[in-house]
Amino acid sequence: MSETNQRVDQPADHPVRHIVFDIGKVLIHYDPNIPFSRLIPDQAEREAFFETVCTHEWNLEQDRGRGWEEAEALLIAEHPDKEELIRAFRTHWHEMVSHSYDDSVDIMLDLIQQGRDVTMLTNFAADTFKQAREIFPFLKVPRGVTVSGEIGMIKPDREIYDTHVKSFDLDPAACLFIDDSQKNVDGAIAAGWQAVHFTGAEKLREDLSRLASL
Repeated sequence: MSETNQRVDQPADHPVRHIVFDIGKVLIHYDPNIPFSRLIPDQAEREAFFETVCTHEWNLEQDRGRGWEEAEALLIAEHPDKEELIRAFRTHWHEMVSHSYDDSVDIMLDLIQQGRDVTMLTNFAADTFKQAREIFPFLKVPRGVTVSGEIGMIKPDREIYDTHVKSFDLDPAACLFIDDSQKNVDGAIAAGWQAVHFTGAEKLREDLSRLASL
């Protein structure tokens, strides 16, 4: 067993009472290449665009709360020849969330039906999250959600985990967090939570059986 896996084992005196789901790449798919493979057919050119223009770091600031108008203006000032493609990122965002991970969604809904306390904690821009809830109504089912773009905090910073705990009256040691990013898993553990790295629904079922007595 790896060191990371050892760190997420359930402490005997802290059984899991709260299950907290990430959203992107745990419950719903996300891939900017879906629309941009059409908008920029050449793979090398598309990769360069994501590495130098609409970068992960640029998009993360929208997750932190920056508005799209400001975000687009900053990039257009630097890359005026790419204005149409820059604006296409938000315009075609709905294509990037192409489908849900139904096996994972079923697990979450089953937990709620069993009476387990389920919330969500996500790095998401405020406006695209509202759009996602209309596309995927199951995101309205858990008891609540902390959206990074609504509060100006992002994972894996400690403050967002602490804010989630306070918002929903949770015991950190009794929380089990599920996220596809190892950095975010480590952030939860540093905040005193239990956490598992999501790699698929089958492993999640095993983790829940092992850690949450399911």
